[in-house]
Amino acid sequence: MKFHFRVILGLNLSLSLLSSCAPRTVSQPPHVTGRSQGIYHVVKPGDNLFRISKAYDVPLEELARINSIRDAGHIRIGQRIFIPGAPRQLPVDTITPAESVSVPRSTAPTPDQAVDALVAPTSGTINSGFGPRNGSFHDGVDIGAPEGTPIVAVEQGEVVYSDQLRGYGNIVIVRHAGGIVSVYAHNQINLVREGQQVSRGEVIAKVGSTGRVTGPHLHFEIRKNNAVQDPTLYLPQLCCAPTFDNLPPTANRRDP
Repeated sequence: MKFHFRVILGLNLSLSLLSSCAPRTVSQPPHVTGRSQGIYHVVKPGDNLFRISKAYDVPLEELARINSIRDAGHIRIGQRIFIPGAPRQLPVDTITPAESVSVPRSTAPTPDQAVDALVAPTSGTINSGFGPRNGSFHDGVDIGAPEGTPIVAVEQGEVVYSDQLRGYGNIVIVRHAGGIVSVYAHNQINLVREGQQVSRGEVIAKVGSTGRVTGPHLHFEIRKNNAVQDPTLYLPQLCCAPTFDNLPPTANRRDP
C-alpha cells in the first residue's frame, strides 16, 4: 500500500509541476478581440465624435459602429473610444475644428473679428476652394506650388502642433491673437516645433505632397474660435485668384 501511495503521490506532483509550467492563455475582453491594431482615445472636454473621427481620419459611422455608440451626439468625458490603426492619442481639441460651417462671402469678418492684413502663406494658385466639395466639406483652400516652396506664418503666434496626421501628412498649426488659428498641411518638411513663437512672415515649412494627395500643394485653413472660415475672407490677396476645382485627375488631389 505504501508503494502504491508513493506512486500516486509522485504522479500528482508531476502533473502539478507540468501544469504550473504550461503557458497560460490570457483572454482578451470581448470588446477588443478580433480588432485591428489601434489605441483608445480618452474623451476630454471639448471632444465630440465628429472631431475625434476627423482627427484620426476614421469615418464617423465606422467609429460609432466599432464602439457600439448608438447616439454619436452623446459621449462622456473619460469615455474610452477605440481608434483602429492609430499609433497614439492625439490632442483633438487642438487639431480639429469644432464644426465645419460654410461662411458666406458676403459676411466678411469685421476688423475686430479677424487678424488684420494677414500675409499669404505661400505663392501659388488656388487649386480647390473652401466649402462643399464632392459630397463632403473642404475646410480650407489648396494652393498649388512646386515642391519645396517656402510656407510662412500668416501672422505672429505660437505653434500648437507640428507633427504628422493621417490624411494631412506633415502639418503645422499656429495660434494667433483674437481666437484665430492657421493650419498648414501636406508639407514636405516642418521647420518649427510645438511651443515655438513664430513671427509674421517667418518660414515654418515647405510645400510638399505628404498625406493623401496626388501632387504638391499647401492645404491652408483659417479657424475662428474653433470654427472653420473661408481663408480668402482673411487674405484679400487670395480672394481674386482663380480656383480650379475641376482639374484633371493627374493634377487634382484628394484632400481632407
